[in-house]
Amino acid sequence: MTNTPKLYEYKSIDELVTRIRDDLNDHSFVLLFAYNGTGKTRLSMAFKDVAKKKGERDTLYFNAFTEDLFVWDNDLDGDENRYLKINSASAFFEDFQSLDLEERIFSFLERYASFNFRIDYENWRVIFYRDDSENIKVSRGEQNIFIWCVFLAICQLVLDNHEAYKWVKHIYVDDPISSLDDNNAIAVASDLAQLMKSGKDRAKAVVSTHHSLFFNVMWNEMKKVKHKAYFYHRPQGVELHTLRGTDETPFFHHVAMLSELQMAVESDQLYTHHFNMMRSILEKTATFFGYKDFSACIHGIDDEALYARALNLLSHGKYSIYEPREMVGDNKDLFKEIFNAFLERYRFELPEIIKQKEPAQ
Repeated sequence: MTNTPKLYEYKSIDELVTRIRDDLNDHSFVLLFAYNGTGKTRLSMAFKDVAKKKGERDTLYFNAFTEDLFVWDNDLDGDENRYLKINSASAFFEDFQSLDLEERIFSFLERYASFNFRIDYENWRVIFYRDDSENIKVSRGEQNIFIWCVFLAICQLVLDNHEAYKWVKHIYVDDPISSLDDNNAIAVASDLAQLMKSGKDRAKAVVSTHHSLFFNVMWNEMKKVKHKAYFYHRPQGVELHTLRGTDETPFFHHVAMLSELQMAVESDQLYTHHFNMMRSILEKTATFFGYKDFSACIHGIDDEALYARALNLLSHGKYSIYEPREMVGDNKDLFKEIFNAFLERYRFELPEIIKQKEPAQ
């Protein structure tokens, strides 16, 4: 049904970084889709270090290390004064106090959360409150949203050409949505895309993610901007990095997802979040053929309407790849029947992109 895009191979992460930086010479934006464990965070740091090795800096980045700059003090003795400690020694917070960021942070935060905050610069900590409740401990997802909004506020300063951030030429964002539900993932992706588009003439951007829904939203939002989009993969045991373009074949990452699902079916390792993946593929296929609903892509089953309703229900559960739950037997049978009938009808050529290569001897 689709032609597999050309595979580009790089023998080192430095070669891969060079390719991405070269792309940014002619494009405003690079979008990467990659599974967890591929090395996205490592790639973001290698990208940043290109300038650092020259004694310079040119990249404002957000990744797992950014989140680690904030640590909870839970007041285990008094159980009253809980706050988020800021690592003020980090260059990330240079001139932070003088930038008057609170209003900017809150302008983003109020889109996602119902709590408020204040920053104690004397002690470098963040105190959260909601209504009359002071010193509250927010959830992990709310904490990540707050940190993300801090980053967005700084990005806004970059794009406004603030004096403190004129050194920024590139913005690199790696997986900003850990611990977020799908609704927030959509909102975060949409807001990030709008921000990047508004500042495309000020700073070039790279965004990498393992989250297919986030990738979908970003791709659709950025498709009118001059950009490159890739499926990034790194086989275990060898220093090899591969890119496949998703511009010429826009939803190649869905073919990659189908390949992953095929392996799950063949190994009988099916988890509830696989229903979400399958539904996403069906929806994109329906859009490609001009169907009004994904159920039009369910074929070869005795009661297609019943199976469509079942898939609709099962794919809307709170199923997380971070807390995988194996399907029960009946649901495994249901999934396999839908999946096999789909492949029989549409006959995708599934690439062996996630099978591990043997290390070189």
